[in-house]
Amino acid sequence: MRILGIDPGSRVTGYGVIAARGHEIGFVACGTIRTGEESDFSRRLLTIFEDLCEVISLHQPSVAAVEDMFVDRNPRSALKLGHARGAAVVAALHNKLTVFDYPARKVKQAVAGYGQAEKGQVQHMVRTLLQLDATPSKDAADALAVAICHAHHAAFNRGGGG
Repeated sequence: MRILGIDPGSRVTGYGVIAARGHEIGFVACGTIRTGEESDFSRRLLTIFEDLCEVISLHQPSVAAVEDMFVDRNPRSALKLGHARGAAVVAALHNKLTVFDYPARKVKQAVAGYGQAEKGQVQHMVRTLLQLDATPSKDAADALAVAICHAHHAAFNRGGGG
């Protein structure tokens, strides 16, 4: 099963694709969708949608796992993040993928063993778990972590976990 992990952001959206078979996971691809140059917010959302559709077309994931929103102190930022997340979810659904949501705390716990792990710890653990030669960017690492979280969750629910 190929899993597309998405870390939504209104300026940078991370994505990561892994292959999972039981408890074994392997790296397929990762990257970022950068929309910061676009001043029109609606066009940023379109870029997220279109670029994720390309990623899905290229890598053919079976499912999508998306980091769930956290409540930000700044309501305007939270609203923009919600819009970006919506564009990502619609891209997955448009491509007939089932979407699973995971809170950041659960994602961090799945890869680093600690729900309050720092971004650097998540990057390190993603690199280690996927046996990567280089450390992915923070946004791509977060997306890969979401995919890994889903892989662990799916393996556990199939009776492969303890």
